[in-house]
Amino acid sequence: MDTTRVTRRARTALALATGTVLTAVVVQIPASATAPVAGHRTAAAAPIAPHSSHPVRAFDAASHGAASQGATPYDDTYYKDALGKTGPALKDSLHRIISTTQTGKLTYDEVWDALKDTDQDPANSANVILLYSGRSASKNANGSGPDDWNREHVWAKSHGDFGTGTGPGTDLHHLRPADVSVNSARGDKDFDKGGTEVAGAPGNFTDDDSFEPRDAVKGDVARMILYMAVRYDGGDGFPDLEPNDKVGNGTEPHIGKLSVLKQWSKQDPPDAFEKHRNQVIFDKYQHNRNPFIDHPEWVDAIW
Repeated sequence: MDTTRVTRRARTALALATGTVLTAVVVQIPASATAPVAGHRTAAAAPIAPHSSHPVRAFDAASHGAASQGATPYDDTYYKDALGKTGPALKDSLHRIISTTQTGKLTYDEVWDALKDTDQDPANSANVILLYSGRSASKNANGSGPDDWNREHVWAKSHGDFGTGTGPGTDLHHLRPADVSVNSARGDKDFDKGGTEVAGAPGNFTDDDSFEPRDAVKGDVARMILYMAVRYDGGDGFPDLEPNDKVGNGTEPHIGKLSVLKQWSKQDPPDAFEKHRNQVIFDKYQHNRNPFIDHPEWVDAIW
């Protein structure tokens, strides 16, 4: 047992009892102090360590206690207008927040370099972690060859036909590096359970009309889809993206299955890699956040 943490908790409890004000302290966590997330990434990517220029933020016992109840360091600022709301009111508030703060918008070519940063392998700065396979691949292996990686639109761009122009087609919150061959197997299918295991990507399954990602990133996929549904509501000249509870949506601006995505979000809560990715996008690129990474409980509060 870490006696330092026990002592800190004891001091925290005493401070709370006596009314002492506790202040959150931002520290940089050394890689050796960051525990691996069981089963979430490949061996090459464990343990999940802070990005060299964007350290994962840790808080003292008081802040940790608040975080365990759903609070984040951004609640008093970024999310202040959304707190206490549910249903359509919460969705509308989050849409205003994440759309008005998205002051950085990329071209499709710029996405290549951004993904090399957002999805960098914590164990090897020359590599990225590929979404579906979990494989650690060279950053320079991006392209169109079968063993290369490319830019996967988790919300398939054909669902709403928004293409690759600046907007939903280049939004980093749903773009991830993926094996070219595995990306092809996913195609523009909706998400659901079952099918035949995908060659070269153990734990991923597909059939004629759906794709099931590996357990380690099921929640990542769900939260990316739901972010897109909140961010793009028919304004800005883009389609109104909405999840539904079916597969085979074709070119309609829908992706399913919502009931399955909600299960996946609970099954696979945000881990250090996903949280860090959200922070890098916020700090360096788009300057908006995926609220369902910060507040996973908002999934059920809206849907």
